[in-house]
Amino acid sequence: MRTNINVRWETLKTQGRGAVSDLSASGCFVLTGGEVVPHELARLDIMFAGEVMTLWGSVVYGISEMGFAVRFIFSSEADQQLIERIISKVS
Repeated sequence: MRTNINVRWETLKTQGRGAVSDLSASGCFVLTGGEVVPHELARLDIMFAGEVMTLWGSVVYGISEMGFAVRFIFSSEADQQLIERIISKVS
């Protein structure tokens, strides 16, 4: 689903700000200028509806100066429900 949600992101080596431009229950694409490495762990602080929601994921691929794709890692059912809640509010 196409979106434009502000996000702060961080990996072990770098961090940045951007926008989630594509979102699904399994992952997202972050528009940003930062450099990431495939399989790197990323923390995403998604700013939506006055809340900051933290999600974790693994970088799938990056496109230089454009952004990167993340596959979400859910440690609990509550994490998965969080992303489903965001999707239902956006759609």
